[in-house]
Parts: sequence; C-alpha cells; structure tokens
Amino acid sequence: MPKPKRGNPQGKKSARGSLRQELLQLQVTSKVGLVKGVRGTGRAADSQASDDEDVASEALSHYSSTSDTASVAEEGTGSEPVDEQTLQEEREDKLKECIDNVTDKSAKTRQTALESLRLTLSARILYDFLVERRLTLTDGLERCMKKGKGEEQSLAASVLTLLCLQMGSGPEGEEVFRSLKPLLISILTDTSASPVARQSCASALAMCCYLVAADVEDLSTCLTCLEGIFTSSYANSASPAVVQHNPQLQLLHCSALHAWSLLLTICPNSQVEKILLNHLPKLPGMLSSENVNLRIVAGETIALLFELARELEEDFFYEDTDLLCAKLKALATDSNKYRAKLDRRKQRSIFRDVLHFIENSECHEETIKFGLECMYVDSWVRRRTYTAFKEVLGSGVRHHLQNNELLRDILELGPPLVLDAAAIKANKITRVEKHMYNSAAFKARTKARSKVRDKRADIM
Repeated sequence: MPKPKRGNPQGKKSARGSLRQELLQLQVTSKVGLVKGVRGTGRAADSQASDDEDVASEALSHYSSTSDTASVAEEGTGSEPVDEQTLQEEREDKLKECIDNVTDKSAKTRQTALESLRLTLSARILYDFLVERRLTLTDGLERCMKKGKGEEQSLAASVLTLLCLQMGSGPEGEEVFRSLKPLLISILTDTSASPVARQSCASALAMCCYLVAADVEDLSTCLTCLEGIFTSSYANSASPAVVQHNPQLQLLHCSALHAWSLLLTICPNSQVEKILLNHLPKLPGMLSSENVNLRIVAGETIALLFELARELEEDFFYEDTDLLCAKLKALATDSNKYRAKLDRRKQRSIFRDVLHFIENSECHEETIKFGLECMYVDSWVRRRTYTAFKEVLGSGVRHHLQNNELLRDILELGPPLVLDAAAIKANKITRVEKHMYNSAAFKARTKARSKVRDKRADIM
C-alpha cells in the first residue's frame, strides 16, 4: 500500500501558500474556541470580555489623543518654550469662561465655576482683570445666592469675600459690598436657609465689612445682625444654664461669634465700652457649651475683650475675674475621657493662653514666616485678624502676605518687597543643607530626651 504524500512536492511558492493557509486556519480555530468559551462561561465572561474591549478602546483613544497633542505641540512651538504672555492669556480665558459659567442654567456647572474662582482668587492677585468685570461677577454671585441652594450659596459668599479682598477698600470694593450686603443679611437671618450657607454668609458679612465698609452705620448693622444669631446661646434669667442647641445651630453660632469678634477689632472706643457692659458678663456662660469649637471661640473672644478693655483703661477691673479664671483653669486642665483626644489637646492649648493673658496681661507670641519676611503675632487683635485672613485664603495666604497691598497695610507690613531672582536664590538653603540641619537637630533632641528618660537622672 503506497504511503500518503506529505506536503506538496511542487515548488516553494505553493509550500508557502499552504503554510499561510494553515496559520490562518489556526487563527480562525482559536477565535472560534474563544467565542465558544465565552458563550459557555455565561454572564461573567461576557462582562469580562466587554471590559477588556473597553480598556483596549480607552487605551487606543488615550494613545491617539496623546500623539495628536504631541504632534500639535511640536508643529506649533517646536523646541521653543511657551512665553509668559501666552500663559497669562490662557489663564484669563479660563477665568472669563468661569465668570460666564456662574450664570449657567446647570447648578453643577455654576458650582464648578464658583469653586474654580475661589481657588484662583485665593492663590493670585488679579485686580486689573477683575476691576473691569466686577459688575458682571457681582450680578452672577447675586443670582447664585438668590436661586441657589446650600453649597452654591456658600461658595458664592466665599467668592464675594475674595472679590472684596482683591478690590480693596476703594470705591469699587465698597460698591460690591453695598450691593450684596442686604442679601447676605437676608440669608443669615433666614431660619429656613441651609446652615452651611448661613455660616458662610456670617463670615462673608464680617470680612467684607472689615475690608471695605467706610461707614460706621454699616459696622453697627453688621454687629447687630451677628449678635442676633449667637446671643441665643446665652443663659437667660429663667434658666441659668447655657441653652444647648442642635449641632448645626451650634456651628452657626460659632461662626457668628467668630465673625463678630473680628469686627470688634475695628470698633470705636465708645462702641467697645457698650459691648463690654452688655456681653462680657454673659460670654463666660458659653464656656459650658457642649461644643468644643464654641467653647474655644468664646474663650478667645473673652481674651480679646479684656485686651480692648485694658487699652481703654489700664487698670481695668472685672468683678467676676476669680470665677472666670476658675472656669478657664478647669478647661485648660480638662482630661475628661468622654471628649475626643484631639479636642482636649486643642482646648487645653487655647485656654492656657487665655488664662495666662487674663492673669498676667501677656499674650503668647507667634512668628509667621513668608518668603524672606516674618510677622510677629503678639496680641489677640492681631491674632484674630491673621486667623480671619488665613481662613479665607487658605494656602494662598503667604502669597497675599507678600504681594497684597491691602493685607500688608492692615497687618502693618509696609509696601511689598521687590526682590530679584538672584537675591531669592542666595537666601534659599539647599536640600543638602536642610537635611544636615534636620539631622543635627534630631541628634540634639534625642540626646536631651535620653537624659530625661534615664532613671538615674536627677529631675528637679
């Protein structure tokens, strides 16, 4: 019986063709097997296959878009870097788009635009850009505060504060504040409004009044409005105990008291005397509140009032000083376990400073460094002012301390310094020097602690 022939004895061309057919047949067979396997494994395999296809399509689109972007960049700029003017124009275009989106129909788009404006205004100084568009932005903020809810109103109030900080104490900033002050008061006093929006409006009302209000009547109106919020936490004659509200109202009262204390720093002496008579006897009662933030703000406000009173009268005497110091000492040494450890630590630190000031008239000094400069916070008035700007500006406070003329004038820092790049580089330490300094400090600290921890050391 003849053996079967293997392969094709005719030429190489037909051999290559048969090999190609076999490869194609194998690929088809493998694909059919995969399809059968997918059909046999059920829904899980279907979802896995679709996921793989989605990932692949996303990867392809990513690579294609990346290559397109790279090719455009190479064609447009080549090896030359983008100049500062082009970047500035791009930033301004984005800001214009955000200002336009503040009046968009979509609430989500408006909130995104407000958040972008808040971050940009806190990080940079844009007076020249904003002064031409302040009316447009003011109208947009007004619409957000009237038609928006909760978070949108809160963001609009924050952007308003930053806008007044950018405009300064001139007629432009005062115009912006006067147009939106009634709306801020309306939201703040509306019990049906969102607590988050009311808190932001309390802070914005005080900050804008502090920055741009030139009339004493505006100051009195804002003080009265804020007093109407937090005084409901005072103890009344019928019940000597402090009135305890729900957590949201406690946060609102905390914000209102904090904002009110900022306006105390610019009150005339005649108004300070009235405030001392009306509020100093009642504020110590808030030290018994169950909210740690409200207790801390009340303690800081008491210290601020004592400082203002001693500036008016050097030998100022408060009748219940002994009782007040006893309360402050109890809070400065509080170790109750039902309170959070972080709250106890923060409370003890603040009330130690408050107690020390009331007993000895000495304020804890703090040094704030920014760039090549430093600022000393050595009074409760200065401390309250710096804290207010820090809360509004966040991480951008150092940039504004260096470059914002209004802020530097308020904090008595003088005109902004003009430094060239060589001077900045000469005063900046290298990473190696910083690492060596930290290592030396760590060794010295370890040696000092080891001596104290040694049981044989004599501790006086």
